[in-house]
Amino acid sequence: MTSSRTPAPARTLLVGYGKLGGLLAPRLRADGGEVFAVRRSDGTLPDGVIGIRADLSAPLPEPLPPVDAMVVTLPPSGPSGYRTALTHLAAALPAVPARTVFVSSTGVFEGRGAERPITEQDDPAPVTERAQELRDGERAAIDLFDAVIVRPAGIYGPGRDFLIRQVREHATVNHRRRTNRIHDADLVRALEVLLRMPEPPRVLHAVDAAPAPLGDVVAFIAQTLGLEVPPDDVSAAPTGTVLDGSLLRAVLGELEYPTYEAGYAAMLTSPPRSTHG
Repeated sequence: MTSSRTPAPARTLLVGYGKLGGLLAPRLRADGGEVFAVRRSDGTLPDGVIGIRADLSAPLPEPLPPVDAMVVTLPPSGPSGYRTALTHLAAALPAVPARTVFVSSTGVFEGRGAERPITEQDDPAPVTERAQELRDGERAAIDLFDAVIVRPAGIYGPGRDFLIRQVREHATVNHRRRTNRIHDADLVRALEVLLRMPEPPRVLHAVDAAPAPLGDVVAFIAQTLGLEVPPDDVSAAPTGTVLDGSLLRAVLGELEYPTYEAGYAAMLTSPPRSTHG
């Protein structure tokens, strides 16, 4: 585990600025770093973050500023979409940053079974179109920027309350679906540490210590809210995967929210978080 006192990059480019960027940027700024945010639209940014409006589906009309580090959080955008966007990004940069972190997803393993927990040593074998797009994005990021790949699963936290809304609506869910998740507070900590580490792992699965069937998760949320457990979709197969989060805990130490119980309990009892982006 790297020390939190290791300096942050002097200049960081956040490519695709959403909830994660809104949480990461102030942490980098607090350590004296300069932060730029590339996004397709205008909007409020945290103090000191410099916005750059750009659509990476086409070549950029102006060069980007030189930076020491870069975090890419672009969503899948169809076949060759990642490769196109990242090629335009590379062409607009004056030099390849010393550290690039590409945020992918454990969705690269969609279609895999659950014969054993999946680790960073396992090669993705994409089956679905979305999984193939994610894998293509990882390869492009490695080819162009020698990127570190982070694969989060089931990101949740304030403002990411899809399961809570499903429970409130008493929506039918597949209770047997195998799930993994990560609270966005721990994911952002991981991104920051990977920017600071002298020798980060090449691939990191951002998952907590408590993979669980979806039925267990919605039952906990329902019990906490004093509601009935959402009904089970009895026609659905026990899909999903289980991922091993040991490496993340080796990098970060103790997670702030090591289980879904800890994370959802905090969400259901804490006031809303104020974010930008």
